[in-house]
Amino acid sequence: MEDIYIIKEGKELRCGYTTGSCAAGAAKAAALMLERNEAVEYIQIDTPAGIPLRLKVNNQEIREGWASCSITKDGGDDPDSTDGMEIHALVKKRGDGLNVIDGGQGIGRIMRKGLFGNVGEAAINPVPRQMIDKEVSEVSKSGYDITIYAPKGEEISCKTYNKNIGIEGGISIIGTKGIVYPMSEDALIKTIYLEVDMIEEKYGKDNIILVPGNYGEKIADSLNMKGPSVKMSNYIGDTILYIYNKGFKSMTIIGHIGKLSKLSIGVFNTHSKICDGRMEAFVYYLALRGASIELLDRINICITAEEALGCCIEAGYGKIAGDMARGCKDRIRKYLKDESYPVEVIIFSMERGVFMG
Repeated sequence: MEDIYIIKEGKELRCGYTTGSCAAGAAKAAALMLERNEAVEYIQIDTPAGIPLRLKVNNQEIREGWASCSITKDGGDDPDSTDGMEIHALVKKRGDGLNVIDGGQGIGRIMRKGLFGNVGEAAINPVPRQMIDKEVSEVSKSGYDITIYAPKGEEISCKTYNKNIGIEGGISIIGTKGIVYPMSEDALIKTIYLEVDMIEEKYGKDNIILVPGNYGEKIADSLNMKGPSVKMSNYIGDTILYIYNKGFKSMTIIGHIGKLSKLSIGVFNTHSKICDGRMEAFVYYLALRGASIELLDRINICITAEEALGCCIEAGYGKIAGDMARGCKDRIRKYLKDESYPVEVIIFSMERGVFMG
């Protein structure tokens, strides 16, 4: 593949190709090897993005009635747990014109309803299935049994969200464009939506617990809070809108004061590249309590939210975190345009404990 780049945040980032493209390339190459009875070194496929790929073929093997090979996944400059792994295809002739696609070793199985397939099927998404079918049909119309497998798939899947969304035993073969565009926020948000869908299907639409990360989950456990939880990362606005529009009865948000201080002044994407309003939040809530300009100046030069909270407590403004929690609830209701929506917010500090609005 000739390198393709995009510019993001002023940086040139190299694109890669998806596990779906790898599976389609490996299946096509194996079909060619089976038809020609000779190894294939490179294979060309089309992608839904309109970008053709010329892929290096590895691990070629031809036996009586079948052939197999692999393509190395290249995630480009995207931080991807599947980058560098081998996606294999084993192909056998059928002769009835059908291409039957399944997953073997290291490919996850769908264990819950609501995903892109039926329970029990291999986690090979619709677009990669279409790509595989199209590419092998260009080799022959006779039909093939095609098994996609990844020897390291089960190990790699532990680094993904698969288990959270109902896929067990391996990785998913995914990709709607065939090309990996680095740092895709859309993919992360869609994963959050899938987790919410799984919770709805399994638990219904009662209260849902939202946490930015692992620490929030630990705090929920320490408070003996019952109910399903979703990691929303920095995408608070996208997550709560989705949950609200799905019809969940209530939500509880548990997060560190560094993130939720931003939410308390109306920041719904808390990534530092979007907004760093932590000290502004402290200054705002202190000003509402009539704090001195000297304290506001001292807070304004703090580096971390933990440091700022410590200064507030030492100055006699220990209720500031509770004010922020109530501010978060007010901002969320305004964001949802529903002033009566039941929402609870719990703010924690690594040094100072838990605060509720």
